[in-house]
Amino acid sequence: MAPQIRRGNAGRSKVRAAVEHVFARQKGGMGLFVRTIGIARAKVKIGMANLVYNIGRLVWQERRRGLA
Repeated sequence: MAPQIRRGNAGRSKVRAAVEHVFARQKGGMGLFVRTIGIARAKVKIGMANLVYNIGRLVWQERRRGLA
């Protein structure tokens, strides 16, 4: 495999892993299961799950910063 293709694949894999970890956390740990009528309600449900996830990360980072 050519070096530039290898670097491109590595970059895409790094981004994909970061995104998939978030979705796995939401689906498994938070029990996210989108089953609604209408795309607007699904967007709100996913948006709320993202908000909860981000607040949880903020709390974790703030606690970590206070301990260091």
